[in-house]
Amino acid sequence: MFLLGRLSAAVAAVAVITSAFQLIQVNPTTVALTYVVAVLLIATQWGITEATAASLTAMFAFNFFFLPPVGTLTIADPQNWVALVAFLITAIVASQLSGRAKERNVEAISRQRDLERLYALSRALLLLSDNSAPIPGAIARHIADVFELETVAVYDPHTDTVSWGGAKEAPAIEGRLRDVARQATSFRDPSGLIVTAIQLGGVPIGSLAMTDAGLSDTVLQSIANLVAIGLERARGQEAANRAEAARQSGELRATLLDAVAHELKTPLTSMKAATCDLLASAPSVGREHELVAIIDEELDRLQTLVTDAIQMLRIDAGDFKVRRDRYRLADLVGSTLRALEARLDGHTVIRQIPDDLSIDVDRDLLDLALRQLLDNAVKYSPPTSTIRIAATGNGSVEISVLNSDSTISEKEQSRLFERFYRGTGAGHVPGTGMGLSIVQQIAQAHGGRLNLSSTPAEGTEFTMSFPREV
Repeated sequence: MFLLGRLSAAVAAVAVITSAFQLIQVNPTTVALTYVVAVLLIATQWGITEATAASLTAMFAFNFFFLPPVGTLTIADPQNWVALVAFLITAIVASQLSGRAKERNVEAISRQRDLERLYALSRALLLLSDNSAPIPGAIARHIADVFELETVAVYDPHTDTVSWGGAKEAPAIEGRLRDVARQATSFRDPSGLIVTAIQLGGVPIGSLAMTDAGLSDTVLQSIANLVAIGLERARGQEAANRAEAARQSGELRATLLDAVAHELKTPLTSMKAATCDLLASAPSVGREHELVAIIDEELDRLQTLVTDAIQMLRIDAGDFKVRRDRYRLADLVGSTLRALEARLDGHTVIRQIPDDLSIDVDRDLLDLALRQLLDNAVKYSPPTSTIRIAATGNGSVEISVLNSDSTISEKEQSRLFERFYRGTGAGHVPGTGMGLSIVQQIAQAHGGRLNLSSTPAEGTEFTMSFPREV
C-alpha cells in the first residue's frame, strides 16, 4: 500500500511537469532535461521502482504532448524517434544508477549502525562484573537495551534457566529454547521471535530468543557469538569463585584448572572465529590476506601452547591417566619435530633413532615431554648450536636430548627438577619453571625416570628411560 502511494506520487510529479510546460510552451529539449532531473530526484528520494515508473510515464508524456504530431503516440520525424529512445535510455539508466547509489548509502548507514550497536553490546558484556548476578540475565537486558527489542531470552543449560530482557516475556517459548540448545538449530516463531543456538567452537552452549527486528543474519550471528563469549566468561568466573570457596579443600586444584582453561581458551576461541571470518571474506591474495593468515597460524600455535599449559597443570595436579599403546619411536619423534619446526630458530637437529625401535607409552604425554626438552634446548642455547635427539633400546628404551652449547652447574643440577625453579642462566628467557618437573612426572608415570648430565665438553643432556614392556 505504501509503495502504491509512492508510485502514484511519481506519476503525479511527471503530470505536473507536463501540465506546466503545456502552459508556457518550451522546446522539447528543455522538457526532456526537466523530466530527467525529476526522475533523478525521485530515485534519490524513494528508489529504483518509483524512478522507473516515472521514466516510463515521462516517455509517453514526452511523445504524446511534445513530439510532432502532438496528441498522438506516433512520431513523424525519424530523428524524434532517436531523441525519444535516447531520452528513455537516459532516464532509466540515470534512475537505476541514482537508485542503486541510494540503496548502497542506506546499506552503509545500516551496517554502520549495526557495528556501533555490536560494539556497544560487546563493551557492555566485557564490563560485566562478577557481582552481576545472574550474568545471563544481564546479557539479555543489555541486548534488549542496545537493539531496542521488546523481548530477549537467554537459556543457559549449565543452570537450566531462562533469563529475560526487554519489556515483555514469552514463557511459552522456554521449551523451544531448550530444544534449540540441544539440537543446535534455529527457527522463526510465529509469535515474532527468532530463536537460535549459541555455539562456541562448534559446540552448542545455550540458546537465544529475540524479537524479529529485521536484523541481518550476520548481525544475529554476531550477537549469538558475543552471548557465547559472555556465557563462557560467566562460567569461567563461576569456576574461579568455586576455586576461592574450595581453597582449603581437596577440590581446589581441579576447580582452579577449570577456571584457567575457561579464562585462557575463551578469548582464543573468539579471535580464531574472527580470523576465520576475515579469511573467508577477504580476497585470496594480497597483503591483507597474508597478514590475516599469519594471525590465524599464530592463534593455532597459541592454542597449542594453552593446551600444553593446561595439560601440564593437570599432570602437576596428578589429574591424568597414562594410556599406553605401542608405537614406532621414529614416527613419534618425527611428528614432534614437525610440530616444532617453526620454533627451532635455526638450530641444527640431528636424529639418531633406530627405525625398528618401538615403545609402549602414552603418545600425547611423550609428545609433551619431548617438546618440553626440545624447547628448553632451543631457549637456552645460541642459534648456531646443535641439538641431538637419540634413542637406544638395550633392556629399556632411553631417549636423550643433547644441547651441545650449554652447561648447568653441579649446584643447580640438584634443584633443576623442582617445581617453579629457574636457573641463574634463565635471565629473560620465557618460562614457568614447571617444564622439567612435568617431564620427570611423565617419565615416572610410565615406570621410568629422567636423568641429567651436563659437562663443558659434551653439553647438557636429558635422558628419559622407559621400560620396553609393561
